[in-house]
Amino acid sequence: MGPKKGAKLPVAASKKKPEKVVNPLFEKRPKQFGIGGALPPKRDLTRFVKWPKAVQIQRKKRILKQRLKVPPALNQFTKTLDKNLGAFIGPFLLFSFPSTSLFKMLLKYRPEDKAEKKERLLKRAQAETEGKTVESKKPIVVKYGLNHVTYLIEQNKAQLVVIAHDVDPIELVVWLPALCRKMEIPYCIVKGKARLGAIVHKKTASVLCLTTVKNEDKMEFSKVLEAIKANFNDKYEEYRKKWGGGIMGSKSQAKTKAKERLLAKEAAQRMT
Repeated sequence: MGPKKGAKLPVAASKKKPEKVVNPLFEKRPKQFGIGGALPPKRDLTRFVKWPKAVQIQRKKRILKQRLKVPPALNQFTKTLDKNLGAFIGPFLLFSFPSTSLFKMLLKYRPEDKAEKKERLLKRAQAETEGKTVESKKPIVVKYGLNHVTYLIEQNKAQLVVIAHDVDPIELVVWLPALCRKMEIPYCIVKGKARLGAIVHKKTASVLCLTTVKNEDKMEFSKVLEAIKANFNDKYEEYRKKWGGGIMGSKSQAKTKAKERLLAKEAAQRMT
């Protein structure tokens, strides 16, 4: 006989949950973040920071350079000598030529600083007072200064020209690659006018130049020249036609892709 309506069914013996062992030494104290309570956790406030005007301009300029179309004459300054560049292909071997090799070479021919010049002149003066003949041999050093380097290129005395990519205004050096190519002088564009300036004991330097090297460095120097010619002088015609910029933001790119998909869909419907 079934159970009567409204009668309660027998309840199955409920399983007892094991009680959590609480350590009395560590009492749970939840933080209250209300007024006068605990300090809230630190948040990333980068988006709310009011950056200095110089930083704002710097960032806007960078984005504008990406958005606007950049003519080839200016775009060539984005093609710099890379640190990990494999550039020089010799007759039998593939040589790796990074920009660090170039800077090591330039550092060997650093011009003297003020302290070294003072010391040299003191020694010379002492030698002259003692009645000794002083041999003054012209040292082989890196040449710098835009006007001086331009003169050396025009006179065909320069053997290698190194141009900084971030010269401001860029019009100061924008014509140099064309001049170097016309005079058939190897040139390269490297990152950082400050790096070039450090070589010649200045804050910045737009352009450096080597007119000659010592006999022991001639082999290495010829490899450097071959690599630079392959990457800059020989690719001049290619860079002369390449425009830069025109890279839109992520939102704009997503919109154009959506439009393209819609047009493709409409075209497919017309076909059927």
